[in-house]
Amino acid sequence: MPVPQTIDLLEEQRLALQAELDSQKTQAERNRLGQFSTPPALALDILRYAYRIFPRREKARFLDPAIGTGSFYSALRRVFPKDRIAEALGFEIDPHYGTLAAHLWKNSGLAIKLSDFTQVPPTPRFNLIICNPPYVRHHHLQNGEKARLQLKTLQASGIRISGLAGLYCHFVLLSHACMADGAVAGWLIPSEFMDVNYGQAVKRYLLDRVTLLHIHRFDPNDLQFADALVSSAVVWFRNTAPPKDHQVLFTFGGTLSEPKLSRKIPSRALLHEPKWTRFPASDVRDRDAVLTISDFFRIKRGLATGDNRYFILSEDEIAARGLPIEVFHPILPSPRYLTKDEVEADSQGNPANIERRLFLLDLQLTEDQIEHRFPKLHAYLQEGRARGLHKRYLCRHRALWYSQENRPPPPIVCTYLGRADINRKRPFRFILNNSKATVANVYLAMYPTRVLARALARDPALIRRVWAILNAITPDQLLGEGRVYGGGLHKLEPGELANVPVPEIMTLLPKGERPVKQAEMFPHFRAAASHGS
Repeated sequence: MPVPQTIDLLEEQRLALQAELDSQKTQAERNRLGQFSTPPALALDILRYAYRIFPRREKARFLDPAIGTGSFYSALRRVFPKDRIAEALGFEIDPHYGTLAAHLWKNSGLAIKLSDFTQVPPTPRFNLIICNPPYVRHHHLQNGEKARLQLKTLQASGIRISGLAGLYCHFVLLSHACMADGAVAGWLIPSEFMDVNYGQAVKRYLLDRVTLLHIHRFDPNDLQFADALVSSAVVWFRNTAPPKDHQVLFTFGGTLSEPKLSRKIPSRALLHEPKWTRFPASDVRDRDAVLTISDFFRIKRGLATGDNRYFILSEDEIAARGLPIEVFHPILPSPRYLTKDEVEADSQGNPANIERRLFLLDLQLTEDQIEHRFPKLHAYLQEGRARGLHKRYLCRHRALWYSQENRPPPPIVCTYLGRADINRKRPFRFILNNSKATVANVYLAMYPTRVLARALARDPALIRRVWAILNAITPDQLLGEGRVYGGGLHKLEPGELANVPVPEIMTLLPKGERPVKQAEMFPHFRAAASHGS
């Protein structure tokens, strides 16, 4: 009869096994399959929290749908008394990990099935589900697999998930069919679901089908997984109907038990809040009552040229090739080449105070017309054709493959990516553009709405005061609207920048001028939104 091994010894063996098995796979293979093992300290923190909220009189019937080598089960055994564990089951699709893990834990009370959790008929008997599901992006799922997962997820949870959702979203909702009444679930997943459009289905599930208890978001500067550039969160919920006037605990930074920030948010407020990562740093606000950047600016992403190295040239390159400057328009270089937040203009309207003066090829002449008028430019276009540029997605969907989307020079631009450092420097820059330069898609172009444009027509100098207000926006306000990735990289999409509050701009407008809010233009809008239409 085998000699029982202590859980500490088994955990030592598991860590050695994990390291050995990981070393036998390339980083690309593990990324493609979403295989990022849970660090033991984090697993222990999660199971200690689970013990705090698990019903005291129940025995755990534990399920991990993506068990790997058993990090969460190991933590379960160290936190829960053995007589409080009635059953433990794990699924692992990859025999590379599952076969040896099953052998390691065979006498411990854990059963590991070498199966795809998404293919197994569910049984609703488990009252404790803890999982770090595979982080597989949607483009690694084949079309047939997406359709199968969407159907199974709908059957299990009653929620239809977007085809853009990652595999982890399906795992969360598929597990609903495995949960007993009152079951507790803790999911270690990327925090991106809190902000992106495809995450709406997961959020609807958390608000409608179960009682969302707590979301803890880790500081993105403190990567939980050294080999995965994702910002992580732990989502806790109970398989019960949400009570009336329920509040959800949001925490940030530190550990689950000792977070840096904490705030309770009414679940009814979450129904209308597209950016859950605003919490706990920010409080709930009435978006229809607060004037935001969208009331004063239309925001569009800068140009996607199809190939910047081909379509964007320096003055010296244009001159060396003998190309006609009249078919080029000035375009701002990457933000790293802008040492100042104001772009001045020369007498021609070109940027005057930047390191690299760049120009964008953009014309509406046919190739026959170009060959007749500009032979050297025609030869340059033939170089592009030889490289297959005209067959690229963006180029082939244009009337003329070398023409560009219309982007007039924006008076103000905002950088698209940024980092928030420990000194709380501005993660995004607002740049006053006095030149005739347009921008590429590393910027967000800001064009005044009608009410602001009228004010600027009367007083062009007003743009500087508007710019000053934008620069006074705090880092937390900007970060609260954007999205974050592991390592502290933040991104602002046009719609996210549009939601940043700037009521101060209203004070600059002439008396009687006021932006019209969407809810005022369409009184039915708020009601329709609340019903998910």
